[in-house]
Amino acid sequence: MRSFFYQEQWQRLQESPTTNDLESLAQRVASSFVDRYYYSDEYNREYINLLCEMATYFKKSELNQIAAQALFGIVIERLCDDFEELQTETYNRVICQVVNFLCELPEGQEIQSQLSDFDLHTEELLYERIETIRLSPDRKLQASIKPKKVLVLSRVTIGADVAITSVICKRVSKFYPEAEIIVFGNAKLKQVFGSLSGLKVHELSYSRRGGLLERFLTWLDLLKKIRAEIAGLSPAEFLLIDPDSRLTQLGVLPLVPLQNYCFFNSRGSKEYSVTASISELTNLWLDNILGEQEFCYPSVWPESSNLQNAKQFRKTINPEGSTTLITLNFGVGGNTRKRVGGNFEVELVVALLRQPNIRLILDLGFGEEEQGRIKAIMRTVQQQGATVQALNFGEIGKIKTSSQLLGVECTIGEIAALIAVSDEFIGYDSACQHIAAAEEVKTYTVFAGTTNVRFIRRWHASGTNTSEIIYVDTISKDSNIDNTDIIGRLLDLRQS
Repeated sequence: MRSFFYQEQWQRLQESPTTNDLESLAQRVASSFVDRYYYSDEYNREYINLLCEMATYFKKSELNQIAAQALFGIVIERLCDDFEELQTETYNRVICQVVNFLCELPEGQEIQSQLSDFDLHTEELLYERIETIRLSPDRKLQASIKPKKVLVLSRVTIGADVAITSVICKRVSKFYPEAEIIVFGNAKLKQVFGSLSGLKVHELSYSRRGGLLERFLTWLDLLKKIRAEIAGLSPAEFLLIDPDSRLTQLGVLPLVPLQNYCFFNSRGSKEYSVTASISELTNLWLDNILGEQEFCYPSVWPESSNLQNAKQFRKTINPEGSTTLITLNFGVGGNTRKRVGGNFEVELVVALLRQPNIRLILDLGFGEEEQGRIKAIMRTVQQQGATVQALNFGEIGKIKTSSQLLGVECTIGEIAALIAVSDEFIGYDSACQHIAAAEEVKTYTVFAGTTNVRFIRRWHASGTNTSEIIYVDTISKDSNIDNTDIIGRLLDLRQS
């Protein structure tokens, strides 16, 4: 009944669409799908079809992106974040339905054609394929496979690539020392998987904020690049490792024959511990498919020039080695739920500066909103009497030795270098916590934005040094955010 109600609203909205009205309708449709699914495991195809139609109807891409964001942000991400088998199965149903919808559009004919090459002519066949993969136990790689190339898909986000992809690359390179390891991912990946890694990064763009069709057309680009890399190789001479990558929509879209395909079911396998971190799960999966037990922590490989600049900076501000250098990053990758609101961030900076022999590096962030917020923190701290300086990374040699708080405008590779020469890292659940732990720096993560215990356990940072979380409930209606308590717990952890 409700789907007809929403359909009627959509018909009226097509005549004179506004951004606010489209956003309101798309969010209500997406949330209604989730409501019915949580309530009774109901799978409402009409809601998904309506969102797909809203995300592909307009000539203006910015209007289409509204429904695409609702579909991915409200439906798909919630299904993925639970780390539950039932939600994983439902996710696969949703993506297969979306693919089927796109294949019926003129712009999606190439998607349909390429799926047909894999004998996946229908939505049901596509669904059966991914469910068979998902439900199959981890299988040991055949001894007959001696790859010249191992192709590894990026997880798209830097944090996940550090926590998962770096572990895969390290262990596979040890197991197949003669093979070339090629990672397909965003250009930013080169900044943390630099030349010292021995890996080849094949650039491929995937927009997490893009339109619906755009996200799936990325698969076609990837498919062409994969085929170019394996041209002339026999089936025994290559492997493709998919760590639950968004590039294949978490394994739904095929790239190579199954005999050459290794899929890490990071979300819903019954075989895996409910308490393990995602890096620990990755190692367990690799134990199973490689047939040997080993453990590799995540790694990053910033460029040597950035590391040299960071080391020189450290010597300049602390020639006697008596200062504790802490790098802070308050970025949340656009997910504002991960932030602790109000004055928490500035209060934390002030509290840290009150500690003896402390110097702080504060990442100035990315984007207008984040940079404005960080600069406001610096102004407030300066007004309270601290010595503050702002520079870009290329200018850190100009640091004043009296500066207590240094704001640095930098890339992900440059902040990785600064974290590497720091004694501690403090920040939210983001890429930088995984980078810090991988660099064996003491890591303290303020973990907010979720009440899902398994999600927290999965995504806490993994490394050989101290890695702690300070959990903050920003979701519950009755949660009372006490900044003094949060900061007190963090300072206690630093001293214990």
